Amino acid sequence: MKEQIEKALDKVRPMLAADGGNVELVEVTDDGVVKLKLQGSCGCCPMSSMTLKNGIEKILRQEVPGIKEVIAL
Repeated sequence: MKEQIEKALDKVRPMLAADGGNVELVEVTDDGVVKLKLQGSCGCCPMSSMTLKNGIEKILRQEVPGIKEVIAL
């Protein structure tokens, strides 16, 4: 599952990089929770929660079956 998540994150990274940010996969739990760390400008952006839920989580759920939730650390 981690490999599928990394491939899906590679689709998101160019958009984040355009704003000076990135995302790191920290952990995938057995119950389908993906833990990410937003980096660079994305880590301190006031819109980061929207980016996480409306952007990254949406794409990961479409690309990788079994994901229940995406959270930022």
